Amino acid sequence: MRRTALLVAGGMVIAAAAHGDLGGLFRGGPDHPAIQYSTFPLRDPVAELNRKIRDGKVHLDREKNFGYLRSVLAALSVPVESQMAVFSKTSFQAVRITPRNPRTLYFNDSVSVGWVRGGPVVELAAEDPREGVIFYTLEQRPAKMPQFVRDDECLRCHESYSTLGFPGTRLGSVVTAADGTALNQLGSYISDDRSPIEQRWGGWYVTGKSSVQHMGNRMVHDSNLADPHLTDASLTLESLKDKFDTGAYLSPFSDIAALMVFEHQMRLTNLLTRVGWEVRAAEYAEIRMGLFSQGPGSEPGSAAVVQDMAGELADALLFIDEAPLTGKMEGASGFAEKFAARGPRDSQGRSLRELDLTRRLMAYPCSYMIYTETFDALPPSVREATFRRLWAILSGAETSEKYARLSLTDRESIVEILSETKKGLPDYFQPVRRDSFH
Repeated sequence: MRRTALLVAGGMVIAAAAHGDLGGLFRGGPDHPAIQYSTFPLRDPVAELNRKIRDGKVHLDREKNFGYLRSVLAALSVPVESQMAVFSKTSFQAVRITPRNPRTLYFNDSVSVGWVRGGPVVELAAEDPREGVIFYTLEQRPAKMPQFVRDDECLRCHESYSTLGFPGTRLGSVVTAADGTALNQLGSYISDDRSPIEQRWGGWYVTGKSSVQHMGNRMVHDSNLADPHLTDASLTLESLKDKFDTGAYLSPFSDIAALMVFEHQMRLTNLLTRVGWEVRAAEYAEIRMGLFSQGPGSEPGSAAVVQDMAGELADALLFIDEAPLTGKMEGASGFAEKFAARGPRDSQGRSLRELDLTRRLMAYPCSYMIYTETFDALPPSVREATFRRLWAILSGAETSEKYARLSLTDRESIVEILSETKKGLPDYFQPVRRDSFH
């Protein structure tokens, strides 16, 4: 069976190229000796859960209507409040997906779970700290000891031009017909924290409050003309109870706050994976092939790769290219509160998980993804270079105009929070000097 994207909502190739992350495709391939994507021992959360099930430490319960979904979410500590509903036919289970029977997605920092009512499997994408995103399925049929099966068929779409040549995820926004069929000819976009809100969430349901126009909740009934009956009221769905039978789902919401956090997280997940792979491949080449000097037109050495990767990653962690919000947004599922409660918090009670949703996504513009095992598992060279780049920006030593969007208060708060909450933070992260800014 040909499978398409677990976490994608259609039409990715053109839009992905437009964002231009990291200057092109990863050329080493997943089975590069420094990567070994297919064979390296895994320690992602799903692989760990499989081991616990085999050892008898965890038991998955199956329900008539949801199969193993609820039990899987609980075992992986994935909150139901993170539910997002996709009605575009952009999954390998497309035949089952309609606006009356949407696919739902759930996530935490390291795992995404996909479910289609009546579908044969639960779909999972788990972040291994070294290897990146690993794809799994879990059969919904009753089993004495259910096991997640690694499913590399997903790589037909998840390792492509749209994912920059390595296994990754991309969220899309696409115009859909009334039955959920993607009408790519009418527009399709990548959705991440750099995308204008006006281009986000086509093919997705969106609940909560928004004063900003977006593509969510909308369909086209005439492929030559947008539905004239669509109004701004669709921006502010309180719940999905009028769209489909929400009693057959775990939640009546597709939370706008969850959607915005998820978009950011998917971009950072991809970026962290790509950075690790590029640096490992470059360092392997120097060690194995003696590429300590470079001639004209040759590949860059690892030092140059490290600096490029660190610069890109630091900018993403600090939301430097984030699209600004022009109005207030507010979720209704309880996701924002549950997300913020995870902390960690500093002595003043501040956390990098606090959402803003008025001017920008986060109250303090430094990504919570800096706490992940994937960040900590980066090659030491690029992890240290990223810390140094972060400090250069936050301290004011880096004076490029694009960093002016970080106010002095932002910089002070970020450094103070990181100093108390981030393990392994270098000692040179000291209180920001106000006389460093002019």
